Amino acid sequence: MPEPVRDQRGPQRARVPAASQVLALLQALARQPGAVPAAALARDLGLPRSTTYALLAELVDAGFVVHLPEERRYGLGVSAFEIGSAYSRQEPLARLARPVLARLVDAVGHSAHLAVLHGREVLYVVEQRAPGRPPLVTDVGVRLPAQLTASGRALLADLPAAQVRALFPDPTAFVDRHGSGPRRLSELRRLLGEVRRTGHAGEDGEVTPGFASVAAAVHDHTARPAAAVAVTFPTEDVDGAGRVELARRVGRAATELTRRINGHPPG
Repeated sequence: MPEPVRDQRGPQRARVPAASQVLALLQALARQPGAVPAAALARDLGLPRSTTYALLAELVDAGFVVHLPEERRYGLGVSAFEIGSAYSRQEPLARLARPVLARLVDAVGHSAHLAVLHGREVLYVVEQRAPGRPPLVTDVGVRLPAQLTASGRALLADLPAAQVRALFPDPTAFVDRHGSGPRRLSELRRLLGEVRRTGHAGEDGEVTPGFASVAAAVHDHTARPAAAVAVTFPTEDVDGAGRVELARRVGRAATELTRRINGHPPG
C-alpha cells in the first residue's frame, strides 16, 4: 500500500515512489547541459542502478528520454520537449505575440505568423494577415514539416544535436512537398549551421511554390526555442536587399517577444 504523508492541501495524500523517482530523473536530466550516464543519475539521486535502468527504459519507450548507445548516455527526448513546448503554446503566448506581429506586418506589408515545434512538425498558433495579401497555407492550427519551413528551421537550429538526431533518425523522417529541401540528416545539419551563423532561417518555394519566408526564434527563460516569428511573401516581390531588411525586422520582433515572455537568447 502507498504510504500516506501530510500535505498542506489536505490531511493526507498517498506517496507513489515510482512516480517520484521518474520525476526526479526527468528533473535531473533537465538540469544537465547534455546527455549523462545512467550511473551518474543513480549516484546523484541515490537510486539503485537496477531501478534507474528500469525507469530509463520505460522513459525511452515513451519518448521522454533518448538513449545514445555509442556514448552510453541518456538525454531528454522529444516527448519531454513537446510537454515543455505545450506551455508556450498556451493562450498567454499568443496574446503576447499578436501585438508584436501586428506591428511587424504594419512595418513590412507582408503576412506574419507565430509557430511552435511539435515533434517533426511546426504548429501555427497565430497568423497576422497583411491587408490585400492572399491567404497562406500557414493558417492557425495547420501543421507542416519542420525541416521545410523557415519557422521550423529557426527552432531546430537551437536544439541540441542529439535531439535533432532523435527527431530525424533516418531518411524516412524527411517529408517531401515539392521536391526540394533537406532529405538526410547531414543536409539538415548544414542548413541549421547556416541558420545559427546568420541568426535567421529562410525557405524559398519549399512550402508553397512562388512564396518565400524568413523566420527567427523566440527563446524562453532557459534560452531554449519556444516559438518562431516568420514573415511570408511572394518570391518575386522582394529582392536580395529586401530580404536582408525583412530578416532584420523579423529578428527584432523575435527579440521583442523573447523579452515579453521573460526569456533570453542562448549564449
